Amino acid sequence: MTVAPAISIIDDDASIRAGLNNLVRSLGYIVSTFSSAAAFLQSTQLHKTCCVIADVRMPAMSGVELQSHLRSQGYKVPFIFITAVPDEATRKQALDDGAICFLTKPFDEGTLIECLNTALDQHRGETKS
Repeated sequence: MTVAPAISIIDDDASIRAGLNNLVRSLGYIVSTFSSAAAFLQSTQLHKTCCVIADVRMPAMSGVELQSHLRSQGYKVPFIFITAVPDEATRKQALDDGAICFLTKPFDEGTLIECLNTALDQHRGETKS
């Protein structure tokens, strides 16, 4: 029996977390939600997560800062970023650091699903090597 991939959703907006949680769970994935990067870093999900879906702008530590921090610690978990305030410099930094997608709210569910499939394919490739 195959275990469904674990997806972590990190966003300081409860309604966005709830919506993403419902969508990703409906696809059959195991989902954990967090209101901050710090909450995710302190969780047991850190080592179980196959993909992170994170808001770019959050208090204390942004999603991009979280990705950079995890990369510096040797974690290669794929990231999908969502933002209500697109900024080309931030987008470039996120993608240069290995983000799979950088989506602007509101985004199409189909696009997010495509990004998630790409991220999980990448994660499977990383865990095999």
